[in-house]
Amino acid sequence: MEVLFPRCAGIDVHKRTVVVCRIVLTDDGEWRRETRTYGTTSEDLLRLPDWLTAGDCTYVGLESTGEFWKPVFNILEGSFEVWLLNAQRVRRPGRKTDVRDAEWIAELLRHGLVQPSFILPRATSASCAS
Repeated sequence: MEVLFPRCAGIDVHKRTVVVCRIVLTDDGEWRRETRTYGTTSEDLLRLPDWLTAGDCTYVGLESTGEFWKPVFNILEGSFEVWLLNAQRVRRPGRKTDVRDAEWIAELLRHGLVQPSFILPRATSASCAS
């Protein structure tokens, strides 16, 4: 299957944790997959972009139920192409774990098998609130 994004990450967002899988094509042509778990405090989330940048990630796909995705999205959106993914469309078959879900999201994104959800731009959403 064709790889569209050779340096990307998949994120499974929860209330208290964020599980991230980074997939990177190394110089010797091997795929390296690394997974980390972060807390959802501002201090923890601010370390996430540094780790993604260290892997030269360009695209990030994140999946979340509810509104837990918003702080993660806000921190990452200026540095990466961030795609919010529909939880029903990225459901992984088989036994569910947070690490497996993050890996699955990264794989789907890497091959271009998902589409981002529409997020209203900040300027538009701010004018709608008034």
